[in-house]
Amino acid sequence: MTTTAVTTPVVDVAFKQFLDRRVEPTWLTNLRLAAWGQYQSMDWPSRSEEDWMRSDLRGFHLDKYRPLELRESTSVTCPAWLLDGVETDGQIRTVDGIVQHEQLSTEATKLGIYFGSLERACQTVGDKVEQYLLKTINYKADKFSALQAATWASGVFLHVPRNVSVEKPLHIHCGMTDGGIDTSHVLIVLEENASATVLCECSSITETSDGFHCGGLEIIVKPGATLRFVKLQEWGDRVWHFAQQRAVVDRNASVQWTLAAMGARFVQVAQQVSLVGEGASSQVNGTMFTRGKQQMTYNTLQFHEAPHCTSDFLYKSALQDRSRTVWRGMIKVAPGAFKTDGYQRNDNLMLSEHARADSIPGLEILADDVRCTHGSTTGRVDDELIFYAQSRGFTRQEAVRLIVTGFFQQIFDRISIESVRTALGHAIARQVRQYE
Repeated sequence: MTTTAVTTPVVDVAFKQFLDRRVEPTWLTNLRLAAWGQYQSMDWPSRSEEDWMRSDLRGFHLDKYRPLELRESTSVTCPAWLLDGVETDGQIRTVDGIVQHEQLSTEATKLGIYFGSLERACQTVGDKVEQYLLKTINYKADKFSALQAATWASGVFLHVPRNVSVEKPLHIHCGMTDGGIDTSHVLIVLEENASATVLCECSSITETSDGFHCGGLEIIVKPGATLRFVKLQEWGDRVWHFAQQRAVVDRNASVQWTLAAMGARFVQVAQQVSLVGEGASSQVNGTMFTRGKQQMTYNTLQFHEAPHCTSDFLYKSALQDRSRTVWRGMIKVAPGAFKTDGYQRNDNLMLSEHARADSIPGLEILADDVRCTHGSTTGRVDDELIFYAQSRGFTRQEAVRLIVTGFFQQIFDRISIESVRTALGHAIARQVRQYE
């Protein structure tokens, strides 16, 4: 392992105590110090910044959650969606960012797969972690990113060796107590020609729970590797959710990334897929369902850095009550990335006259001989469809549920795991309230 010299920032007492409680290699301590210095030097995001101009943070107070304090292990069990009926090769459960349970099948262990605590991995297989951790996402992007990089307490590390295929899904469940905090980090690395399926779900102990989630997700897919990643989020109604998420896909590798966001008071996620090797491909499928006064913002980037790459982003949102979604998507094509095929689409279904959906697709093309397209639609539920369903014996609410489920069917059809399709469909259906 290498040791990187850094200029030590001013470290206050609370952060020094945080570092003193940890047993970590020098390179990680230095990385935390650099991130903490960045955090101290930055202001909170403001509406003068493009990514944050539609985000209202006036109700957020970090002092309420105290991210530097010691977090005790707890045995609280939070609701899960996917475990029932899904046969897995490994499971990890965290509560408030702290790993509570780890299990990896004997077969997967014999193949040399690491699937466990990121904190422990930094101590035991640090050479594998150091070359990837916080190398893909930018902790200088904003104050939340710097805070997460400096203060993550635990997390998950998955490393699949070259030419190894994980036959069954690996499952991660992140739970949060009422008033809890989760600054965990997830690092997934698939070496050359490896393959795996990862199911990650996040949920609070109750639907009305408070909390603060400030997460980081890094996915590295080496040449010829294949990853299917499913992330389902249903935090409590008073949770503040911030995240930096990035996948780097190399030559002839592929990633299918499916996400569903249905919880939290406020969501701000920066999601990026970088296609860095010729022939890389990605498919991202996103669903958002909002209610009450929720706001969800997803800033997505499809970055074509190499020629002959394909990206396909499809986001669908259904909005109730006075909720709001913001989707700001960008396809960026670097110089020399010819024969790019990039597509993005955002569809919004309004279930209330008071809901609002901002859809902002964009293209930045710096290469010739490419095909890049984008589109966006926004509309209300057709009353004629409701009437038709009612004439066949359905109640009004049942009719709306059918229509909403059908609206998301294009996303469901892209999910190859039947149990995940079913769980996501049921989760969305139960969110539908009486249509106004």
